[in-house]
Amino acid sequence: MKFVISGKNIDVTDNLKNTVTEKLGKLERYFNPDTEVIVTMSVEKGGRQKIEVTIPVKGNIIRSEQVSNDMYVSIDLVEEVIERQLRKYKEKIIDRHQNGGSFRKEFMEHAAEPMDEVKIVRTKRFDIKPMYPEDACVQMELLGHSFFVFCNAETDEINVVYKRKGNTYGLIEPEY
Repeated sequence: MKFVISGKNIDVTDNLKNTVTEKLGKLERYFNPDTEVIVTMSVEKGGRQKIEVTIPVKGNIIRSEQVSNDMYVSIDLVEEVIERQLRKYKEKIIDRHQNGGSFRKEFMEHAAEPMDEVKIVRTKRFDIKPMYPEDACVQMELLGHSFFVFCNAETDEINVVYKRKGNTYGLIEPEY
């Protein structure tokens, strides 16, 4: 695996780099040698230590972001989450009889460990009225939700607004 390690508001020491490559290197058994692992470490307000790991794999992204008071704890947490995501992703690939792409042949041939089944327990139906993204944000806040699905009055397409950290908002638009 090829590691691209960077830092924001933190000096990425050799010890941190070695710890990242050692911990995330355990995932090497899953990937082809040319798979790129993008790691960004940062220190947030209040001294919270954050690590973000992104691994692009055949049209998808395996990603985790972990925060703690200690960067080494964050590194441990992110490795566990990525490994769990890989097992789920493997099951998905096997269930759909897809090609593993970036994954090692041995990983794909090894029997998948049973995972919790995804169960949809509730379906909601509601009337979608055209509105502007700003109005959708207001509606989302009024409902006390973290996201809101709406028909964009400007594009006549289904969009989603969502609440981001720092009291900001995001907009998800379809791409065809």
